[in-house]
Amino acid sequence: MTGAAFDPSAASIVVVTFNRSGLLRRLLTSIAAMDPKPGRVVIIDNASSDDTTEVVDSVRAEIGTEIVYRKLETNTGGSGGFSEGMRTAYELGSEWIWLMDDDVEVLPDGLARMGAWAPRFKSIQGRRYDYDGSAFYWQYRIAERMGIPIPFAPAGFDETGFKRMNSGCFEGMFIHRSIVQQIGLPDPRFFIYWDDQVYGWLASRKTMSVVVEDFVLRRTREIKQWDMGVRHMNASSNAYRYYIMRNRAYIKQYYRHHGVYNPVVFGLGTTMTFVKEIIRLLFVERTARGTSNLFRGLRDGGRIGRDRTWRPMSPLEA
Repeated sequence: MTGAAFDPSAASIVVVTFNRSGLLRRLLTSIAAMDPKPGRVVIIDNASSDDTTEVVDSVRAEIGTEIVYRKLETNTGGSGGFSEGMRTAYELGSEWIWLMDDDVEVLPDGLARMGAWAPRFKSIQGRRYDYDGSAFYWQYRIAERMGIPIPFAPAGFDETGFKRMNSGCFEGMFIHRSIVQQIGLPDPRFFIYWDDQVYGWLASRKTMSVVVEDFVLRRTREIKQWDMGVRHMNASSNAYRYYIMRNRAYIKQYYRHHGVYNPVVFGLGTTMTFVKEIIRLLFVERTARGTSNLFRGLRDGGRIGRDRTWRPMSPLEA
């Protein structure tokens, strides 16, 4: 089944940034070199204290497309930034919304490659090169009842050039406005972590979501990693450790709402997440300090999980 031909001018790139003006400049420079370009670029600045505003102003004339810049009063995290960016792009009438962080650059034909899949699918994830030029492996499938990624889902593609996914990543999610309308905006309550997985999962319940074989982005920030052969495990931070565990409660609430929550199976997923973070501490960051943030996240998540007044994000008006 195919839809209407893809119109690049009806697409918006949404970028969330925070105190990384150098990386943002590099991303915007790559957008200026794109062919075709999107109709607009929406930049959500999470209350940066560096020269982000000046960087945006300096590229307006050269980027070759409209820039919509929003500087928030407080740092709302990646979750809040993408929620505001999605809202802005949606209200501006964008048919396609392409989400990305500030630490990537777009390949010159990236939008054309994504657009080639647009007549067939409405939730699409392209591939990325890692900082060193290798293919970045992304866990595109989740074990639904456990609410965790499947670590070694097949990386290869067959002759179709795509694989079905039931997750999402805001570093490259390409989504149609009709799906956004049905599932609402990304949930800002996550602040960081698990937000894009849940959003991609919600999208996959409304449409056939796919990851495609085309490379469209390149990461521009080096992250400390543990090379496990099949894949890498990245370094983290105390903030990430806290939200990784706390936000399990938000997944739990979404699962309850959609009738897929199984306390035993989901609890196993939470336990495996905790163990994974301990392994990350010991083998990537070479320390045992930071476990207190995992326990704080579990404690605060417990309160969220017991809140029977909790409601998911609402669908949007047409």
